[in-house]
Amino acid sequence: MLSKLGINLIVLLLIIDDIAHSSWEEWWTYDGISGPGFWGLINPQWNMCNKGRRQSPINVEPDKLLFDPYLRPLHIDKHKVISGTLQNSGQSLVFRVDKDSKQHVNISGGPLAYRYQFEEIYIHYGTENNQGSEHQIHGYAFPGEIQLYGFNKELYHNMSEAQHKAQGIVGISLMVQIGETLTNELRMLTSTFNKVTYKGSSTQIRHLSLKSLLPNTEQYMTYEGSTTHPGCWESVVWVILNKPIYITKQELYALRRLMQGSEQTPKAPLGNNARPLQPLHHRTIRTNIDFAKVNENNQPIDNEYYRPIEKVFDGQISKYKQLNKIKELPVNDTISSESIENEENLSDSQDDDDSSSTNEPEKSFAMKNSIFGALTLMLCFIFVTLLQ
Repeated sequence: MLSKLGINLIVLLLIIDDIAHSSWEEWWTYDGISGPGFWGLINPQWNMCNKGRRQSPINVEPDKLLFDPYLRPLHIDKHKVISGTLQNSGQSLVFRVDKDSKQHVNISGGPLAYRYQFEEIYIHYGTENNQGSEHQIHGYAFPGEIQLYGFNKELYHNMSEAQHKAQGIVGISLMVQIGETLTNELRMLTSTFNKVTYKGSSTQIRHLSLKSLLPNTEQYMTYEGSTTHPGCWESVVWVILNKPIYITKQELYALRRLMQGSEQTPKAPLGNNARPLQPLHHRTIRTNIDFAKVNENNQPIDNEYYRPIEKVFDGQISKYKQLNKIKELPVNDTISSESIENEENLSDSQDDDDSSSTNEPEKSFAMKNSIFGALTLMLCFIFVTLLQ
């Protein structure tokens, strides 16, 4: 026991020393002692990550959606294109608009009371098909999720100021599903993946149309939440579009080749960069999807098709679960159809078990053993206090 405690102490001292000589932005990860469970405990400025009541991501249950007839269509500038930099941050793949850009894409309408200026894209994905997206629908995680962020340009000057303020940020969630083809705009991003393999690597992307990246739907779900990365600021109006965009298996393989570390020390794959689901805490999730249908005599239609689950993502969630039972083998230098093997079909009850297990927060190595986790956390507070 003492030897294990000694090892934990050494690891902790190395982490604290690393933090002292770098920045918090470089320190955090999606697992281990720098993972989501510790974001708000070790850095006081991120305390909302552990104490917040309007945190993201969440699981969206179709039966609990509230239809709001006053929700407007979401509007994004159609004929404007942007340029920026796609970078491997070591935690995610992030696209940011060039700071000196004179071309700004505005986001308005929908649930938004103000105009927002598009600023950045975060790409989340899993190393297997049954995980990847941060938000989930009826307990189902998509293979990936692309999040578009913009700041409130009417009240604030930039993203840094807006992220701390009410109504400061809009987050648009695009669920990513595996398909046969992908849009030209998504291809502009995926074609550069080989240039951002390692942490710190980046590449320029020119003439990206944000409007063309979106799926062809006006339906969405919306709620008040937070950023899904530190410091978990509760300033985000989330809009989850009710239709996925598609990525091919080959492009997804290329994405899964990206690494968390440098070329000299690659560390682990960049994937599985999703924060665990957060409690809803009685928040309302509104939608412009009209579940109530009537016939020509203005009488309600009592039909299974009009259940909420059949209107969210076109009732394809069950089908998606079946598709995700295809297990991906490790990616080799040459991609072929032989890289895929079919697993045996699982029962519906197993699906339920799998979906419920994905809802549980990720367990870091320090928390797997409650004794050592508690001791490590206590020592961590002491060392951080001394450093301050």
